[in-house]
Amino acid sequence: MRNIIVVGGGAAGMMAAVSASQNGGKVIVLEKMASLGRKLSITGKGRCNITNIAEKEIIIKNIPGNGAFIYSSLHKFGNQDIIDFLHHYGVMTKIERGGRVFPVSDQAKDVVGAFLRAFKDLNIEVVTGQQVKRILTHNGKVTGVLASNNVKYDAEAVIVATGGSSYPGTGSSGDGYRMSEVVGHTIIPLKPSLVPLEVGEDWIRELQGLSLKNVSASVIFAGKKVADDFGEMLFTHYGLSGPIILSLSKKVAELLNHHPNEEILMEINLKPALSAEILDKRIQRDFEKFARKQLKNSLGELLPAKLINVVIDLAHLDPDKFVHQITKSERVRLQEQITKLTFTITATRPVSEAIVTAGGVYVKEINPKTMESKIVEGLFFAGEVIDIDGYTGGFNLQAAFSTGYVAGHNAAEI
Repeated sequence: MRNIIVVGGGAAGMMAAVSASQNGGKVIVLEKMASLGRKLSITGKGRCNITNIAEKEIIIKNIPGNGAFIYSSLHKFGNQDIIDFLHHYGVMTKIERGGRVFPVSDQAKDVVGAFLRAFKDLNIEVVTGQQVKRILTHNGKVTGVLASNNVKYDAEAVIVATGGSSYPGTGSSGDGYRMSEVVGHTIIPLKPSLVPLEVGEDWIRELQGLSLKNVSASVIFAGKKVADDFGEMLFTHYGLSGPIILSLSKKVAELLNHHPNEEILMEINLKPALSAEILDKRIQRDFEKFARKQLKNSLGELLPAKLINVVIDLAHLDPDKFVHQITKSERVRLQEQITKLTFTITATRPVSEAIVTAGGVYVKEINPKTMESKIVEGLFFAGEVIDIDGYTGGFNLQAAFSTGYVAGHNAAEI
């Protein structure tokens, strides 16, 4: 029976521990936080978007950051496998828009609970509050790890599943990058991925806290639409957030990095389901209904209250003007603002606020079929510590579960 150390008790680490134990390994999970699954517990706004029911090829397509690297892992442990695992441990799932899979309870803690029950069944040892400082090697082979207070743990295999550098309060503070680099691995520079965006418009503060559904957002660069998405978004005091903004943020981050002095815009269509003609008729209908009201008091059925004054101001209209006095050209200007509410992107939020970190351990130095290091024998990697990142929709967690499963399985076999 091989002694296996799993460094990190997040999604990838817990899956690796289960897989290794199921394959006959004696597993110890070392987690520096006080409990396991801290980041997993807050994913999907606390609901946990476990995976996506899409075909494997679609999942890979939705992981633009080295998605092809996990092709073999997905075949060995795919979306149905994690769903079956959770069902086995009492967590029923449901499918929502876009193929996203959530626990029926809408409680991420239930997903963590399933892993804890598996740990109990498999007699997996967990040591919390124990930070790993260094991977120990001899003659190019893993011998264990050195933890805080100079506590040494001997092992024939070590699985690094420490997460990225996002949400450091959950334990993902970049430890895995540092210890992997010390033993010879290349670390691709870290960048935020799936991250809120900062904008230059001061009036964004007037919209703080406003959440929108069924809107479309488009990234505009050099006068052309280069990316778009449809769904939900959120206004913050500094800019834009929410699912569709996070999905577009990777493209925005690339543009900011490669074209730092060029303008990048985000256009929000508040009524994407309506053609220009139908939207104009809708506005005219409201104007007829509220003909004796001032403009500022006539848009309540069309727009959220926080947006009314902003849209009127951006359209250069008089909010006190009576609706029956609004001209056709003024109505057109109003329509343009509703369909092209435009923001100037100035920056992404820092990597510590990103949902996912881009960059990490170089994939060319890891065997994609086993997740074992090509540099150090007996060293394995799983999850976000690897240079893999995907869009929202359950794709990142699936990558964590798949690579965790394969790392654990092979660590126990070698």
